[in-house]
Amino acid sequence: MFSIYILTYNEELDIAACIESAMLSDDIIVVDSCSSDRTVEIASRYPIRVVQHAFESHGRQRTWMLESIPPKHEWVYILEADERMTPELFAECEQALKSSEYIGYYVAERVMFMNHWIRYSTQYPRYQMRLFRHGKVWFTDYGHTEREVCEGATSFLKETYPHYTCSKGLSRWIEKHNRYSTDEAKETLYQLDKGKVEWRDLFFGNSEVARRRALKDLSLRLPARPLLRFLYMYFLLGGCLDGRAGLAWCTLQAFYEYLILLKAWEMKYLPTPSLDSPISLSKDSNQEAQKEGLGSSN
Repeated sequence: MFSIYILTYNEELDIAACIESAMLSDDIIVVDSCSSDRTVEIASRYPIRVVQHAFESHGRQRTWMLESIPPKHEWVYILEADERMTPELFAECEQALKSSEYIGYYVAERVMFMNHWIRYSTQYPRYQMRLFRHGKVWFTDYGHTEREVCEGATSFLKETYPHYTCSKGLSRWIEKHNRYSTDEAKETLYQLDKGKVEWRDLFFGNSEVARRRALKDLSLRLPARPLLRFLYMYFLLGGCLDGRAGLAWCTLQAFYEYLILLKAWEMKYLPTPSLDSPISLSKDSNQEAQKEGLGSSN
C-alpha cells in the first residue's frame, strides 16, 4: 500500500471524483492552498486527512507537504484534483514499490480536452514524477511548475492517468494560464541570462524527461516561438490527427506561448509603476476632476 497526496485550490467541481478514484488507498491526504470555495467542505465528507497551507509556489508547496505531513506508508503518490487514479495504475504502483532497485517512478498523463484524448499534440507519453519513496524525492521551482530532485535511481510505469485539464471550463483555463504565463516569463528571462541548452540531453538523453527539458531550454532561444510551437505541435507531432480538439489545443498553446513572450518583454523593457511616484494633474484635468466630484474633500 502507498499513501496519496492530493493538491487542491478551488477544486469543488473536481475534488469528489478525484478522492473517490483514490479510495483504493487507505491513506489519502488533501493538501489545500486555502481555497475560497467548497473544496475543503466536500473533501471533509470523506474518511481522509485534510490540511490547509497557504500557497507560495508549486515546488515549495510540495516540499512543505512532504516535510510537514508524514504519510502512513513508506511510498507516496502525488495526485492533483483534475487528475484521476485508475485501478490499473494503482495495481502497477503496488507492484513497483516492491522493488528495492528504484526510489521513484515517472507516470505519463493522458490529456483530456473537449471530451477527447489529445494523444498527439501533447508529446504523449509525457512523464511526471508521481510515485516515490518518501524522503528520497524533493521539488524545486521552475517557471510556473516544479522539477524533482531525486536521491537515487528512477524508472517509468506503463499505465497512465487521465488529466482533465479543462474540466472547470475554458474561462478557468485561461485565467489559470494567465497566472502561469507570468511565472514562465520570469523563468524565460532567467534562463536566457544564466541558463544553457543541454545539447547532449537534447539528442542523446537517456529518458523522455531529459530530452523534453532540453527541448524547452532550446525553445526559449528560438524566434517566433508561438508560431513555431503551433507548427511543431500541429504538424510535426501530429496534432492534426487529434481532430477539432487538437486544433483548439494547439491554438491555445500558441496563445499561451505568445502571452509569455509579451510578459517577458514587458518585464524587461517597461518600468515598474511605483505607488510612491508623485501624481500631478494639469489645470484642465484638475478642473474636470472637480466637476466629477473627485476633487472634493467630502
